[in-house]
Amino acid sequence: MVDFSLWDILRNLLLAARWTVVLSLIAFIGGGLVGLALLTARLGGGRTTGYAVAGYVQLFQGTPLLMQLFLAYFGLGLLGINVSAWVAAGMALTLYTSAFLTEIWRGCVNAIPKGQWEAADSLALSFGEKLRHVVGPQALRIAVAPTVGFLVQVIKGTALASVIGFIELTKAGTMITNATFAPFTVYACVALMYFALCWPISAWSKRLERKLRREH
Repeated sequence: MVDFSLWDILRNLLLAARWTVVLSLIAFIGGGLVGLALLTARLGGGRTTGYAVAGYVQLFQGTPLLMQLFLAYFGLGLLGINVSAWVAAGMALTLYTSAFLTEIWRGCVNAIPKGQWEAADSLALSFGEKLRHVVGPQALRIAVAPTVGFLVQVIKGTALASVIGFIELTKAGTMITNATFAPFTVYACVALMYFALCWPISAWSKRLERKLRREH
């Protein structure tokens, strides 16, 4: 047993929490870019493209993130592609995030009245111009709150990366617990740190939702 003070526990957890934040940003930014590309393909592509994107979304929404992490880390290794826990976690969380953001944003675009598309057609705008100048700005207002709210799920989802050896907040908590034999103290600190990361984002999301509702 190692004699850790409360400050030692907090300091080590804070050092690990930065990797939770970095992994969350990688997943959210990467997933956002992939999700935007998939949304554009689904809206502007043909029926086959739409089915392919829908299948992608169903695949990643319908399977546990834990399994996706295992497949990214161990599955690629079986194919002779050795990847670090960093790469596997970033890739799995990016794909997982992109599937959910694609569906969130598709719902926001579908919420725009059909007349807006028809008005854009009457101006002889291309598909890209319709999204950029007419439909996109309106859908963006609807999408802000649920998108920000989903970031909370991404942050909490990074905890599962501990199963492939990625040392983030949860993994660091387990390692410190094994050294100190003080699970209640350590995991209470871990829970408080997740709360400190997630609560401001949840509060901001609710505030944005109320603000946009009043403006609408």
